[in-house]
Order: sequence, then C-alpha cells, then structure tokens
Amino acid sequence: MTIRRTLTRLGAALLAGAVLPAAAAGAADYRQGDCGEFTVAMIPDTQNYVDYRHQKWSGFPIDGVDQFYQQMRWVGENAKSTGGEIAFATHVGDVWQHYSEWMDPGHAARGFQWMPNGGSEVARSPKVHTRSFEIPAAVQAFELVAGKLPFSVVPGNHDYDALWTDPAHPPQPEAKKQGVRHVGGLSGFQSAFSGTSEFFAGQPWYVGSHDGGADSAQVFTAGQCRFFHIGLQYHAPDASLAWASEVIGRYPNLPTIVTTHDYLGRDGKRNMRSNPLNSTLDPLDNDPEMIWDEFVSRHDQIFLVLSGHVGGQGFSVATNEAANPVYQMMADYQGRGQTAKSEGVESGPVGDGWLRLLTFHLDTDRPRIEVRTYSTHYGKFASELPEYGAWYKAHDGQGHLSDADYLAREEFTIALDDFHDRFGAPTDEAAQ
Repeated sequence: MTIRRTLTRLGAALLAGAVLPAAAAGAADYRQGDCGEFTVAMIPDTQNYVDYRHQKWSGFPIDGVDQFYQQMRWVGENAKSTGGEIAFATHVGDVWQHYSEWMDPGHAARGFQWMPNGGSEVARSPKVHTRSFEIPAAVQAFELVAGKLPFSVVPGNHDYDALWTDPAHPPQPEAKKQGVRHVGGLSGFQSAFSGTSEFFAGQPWYVGSHDGGADSAQVFTAGQCRFFHIGLQYHAPDASLAWASEVIGRYPNLPTIVTTHDYLGRDGKRNMRSNPLNSTLDPLDNDPEMIWDEFVSRHDQIFLVLSGHVGGQGFSVATNEAANPVYQMMADYQGRGQTAKSEGVESGPVGDGWLRLLTFHLDTDRPRIEVRTYSTHYGKFASELPEYGAWYKAHDGQGHLSDADYLAREEFTIALDDFHDRFGAPTDEAAQ
C-alpha cells in the first residue's frame, strides 16, 4: 500500500472514529419491532434505453426510452407507499449513454492532457444530444418514482461529462488497444441529481450528499426497522471515501447497503479490468479493490454492495476486517437486445426491461434475501421464460453453462446467517 493510501485510510479513520462491530455499538436503533417482508429494487445500467440512437426520431423502430419509463413506472406502482413491497430503489449508474465534452475543466486545471477518443462512439457522437435528450429523458424517468419511495442514483462512467485519452498512453489500433482513458466532470449529473434537486431537497430520508450529489446517503424504513444506504460515484476519489466514512459514522447501528457503479465482475471478483480505470492516471481515484480496502472492509455495518458496469451478473461473499461476511452483487442487462431483434434490428440493444428484486425476510430465525430477476417489458421473472438461457447466456459470456446453471445466477437465495448477531434479532414470537 502506498503512503498516500495509508494516509487516506488514517484520515478516514479520524473522521469516522474507531470501527466497531455493529452489534457492539447497540442494535436498538435498527429494529424496534417487525421489519415485515420488503423488497429493494436494484436498477441496472439504463444507458441503452436513453441512447439517442435508439429512438424513433433517430430512425430506430422503437423508442428505447419507453422501456426505461415502463421500468420506473412499475417500481413506483409497487412501492410500499402504493401498497406494494418495494421499500427502496437504487440505480447502479450509467443512467445515460453519451458524453458532452472532450475534457472537463477540473482535470484540465490540474494539468491533465488529453486527446480525442477516435474509436469511441460514445465520446465522438454529436454532444448536443446528451444535454438536449438523454439527460432530460433520465430525469423524466425518475419523476415516475419521485415522492413514492426513497431512492438513490449514482454516476457511472457514462454519466460523466468527458471521456478522454491520456496522450502518454495513446490508442494502438494495430494491437487492438484503445489507450488509457479517464472520465471527469459531473455538471450534467449534478444538473439532474444534485442534493438540492426536486428529487431530494427536503426529503427526510435523504440525509446527505457530497460532490454535488455524486455521492449520497439515504435512510429507509421497512416496518419498524431502519436501514442505511450510501451511493458512491464511479471509482470514488479519496474525498468521497472520507465523506462516506464520516456519514456512516453518524448512523453506526444501521445495516448498510452500498451502491457503486463499477465494483464486481462476472467471476465474483472485484473488477480490475475496467476501462476507463481512473486510478491508473489519477492518484486521487480508487479502483474497486481500493474501495474495498479503504472503505467497505473497514465498516462492519456494511453487509451488501451492489454494482453494474459489467454485462451479465456476478455474486460473491467477502470477509471484512471484523471477520464478518459482505455480500457483493453485480447485474447489468442493458446490452440485451431481444426486443430490438423482434423488430428486425440485430445491433441495437435496449435492455429488455430487466431489473433485480431483492426481497428481505428478517423476521425469522433464518434471515435471508431472495434474489429474483424481472422484466417489466415481458412481465415475467427469468424463471418464467423458457427462452431465457437461449436468449442471453452467450451474450453474457456464459454460453458454457447449462440453462439451469445460468438461471441459478439470476434467481437465488442469500442466507444471512450472521445478520441477527450483527444487528439484532427479532422477538421470539416474530421469529416463529
């Protein structure tokens, strides 16, 4: 570990105080009674829904954004406040597709150099469409859940203003290498999702933000139980992790979920093959392993990390510094294109409406999360579509799996064997 990383960890520790097991701090703040059965909606990357090229006005046979609207409308209709089971929704990032600048002013002021990404369509496209269509379309989608339930949205790499290549590490087309790339600038994201936006201003469940809303924190309730959520921007910089350590220190007794865009790969390992990998160029940024080392592993109340970015799905369990498990889950379905294929388009994926539903059962002596994958377009769970494996497993890089094994990666149960010891158990009557 470098000196800078060591100092960062020490600084975060000073901000957050000593890291204690959640149970040791007293669990009364988490559970005052029954939690009831409740669901957290995990909304994977939606960039292909709002891609301006996937709309009728661009010559596409369908309006891809309608699938995003349908998805968010369904989440709102199934919120606890409207008689459903969804207590919280979290978008894992890559809300839209295209960039709006070649280089952001912040990195330019720090002396970074840049060259255009000649081979990158998302950076090369007409940049006016990002601000005139894609960001407004994303805002319209979130208006469908606003006021109905607490929610979080974090910036993925596509949600930054600029994608640029370092001239010292240029593309090498002959070697099929695209160079070392970096993203920067958050003015577009902040224009939509700042902490002072109409989505969050004055909401009692929105408890704090950093970097103009790129990092945020929420409290949500289910029955007589409270939970904490932290959203971190893509490859969260040192300042983001220090802020997160401070804010989590103010809610020491609450079971905590973290959402960040790039964290886990399909193999269940923390993703180190990301492109762009910001930490390669910028000493202030943190790759997934650094985020684990410097933040997640140090705070025992974090029990679940959600992410996207990598097509397909992944899951694993890691052990934190308190010797307790942290459940890590990745899902990204935006590259799926069956609905486009049904319209005769082979190269225009729009995602097919798939999202993850995490249903919690905590009022039992065997607490668990039931994970299911649901399409708001088809109105079916993955297990209800006989074609599911044939449609998607090869696309997700898992063509070697049987349909049953592939489906088991989409719908499964996480046994939270440690949960009551860490956070507090239900009464005997409730558990029975």
